[in-house]
Amino acid sequence: MTEPRTDGDEPASTRIDQAIAALGDWRAATLGRICQLIRDADPDVVEDLKWAKASNPAGVPTWSHDGIICTGEAYRSTVKLTFAQGASLPDPAGLFNSSLGGSTRRAIDIREGEEVDADAFTELVRAAVELNAARAAAKPKRAR
Repeated sequence: MTEPRTDGDEPASTRIDQAIAALGDWRAATLGRICQLIRDADPDVVEDLKWAKASNPAGVPTWSHDGIICTGEAYRSTVKLTFAQGASLPDPAGLFNSSLGGSTRRAIDIREGEEVDADAFTELVRAAVELNAARAAAKPKRAR
């Protein structure tokens, strides 16, 4: 797993784990499970914290491989997993239940007590990785 270094010498995956644990409630358990599913689905995933700001100093957990796979955000009543290219992904299990009107992104909102089908989620992550890889391979290489 390739990990960008963020503040100091801690890898981003450690900071993501710390930010998730700091939630200390059902959202931590949910995001922790999702994080592990992503890591298992793509051992080469790059984890990062992006878009830190005053209202969210820890930033947003982001998982990438040849482009963003998805982000994970914790709100009061939901954990939102936004797939950057979700509109282009097959979703036979119907996991996407939010941001359905957009032309690019799709999201999965998880509420307290809800579970995401691990096998279907794993397939969704793998499909996102494959789509990112295909798009990266199709981009013309720049001459040096």
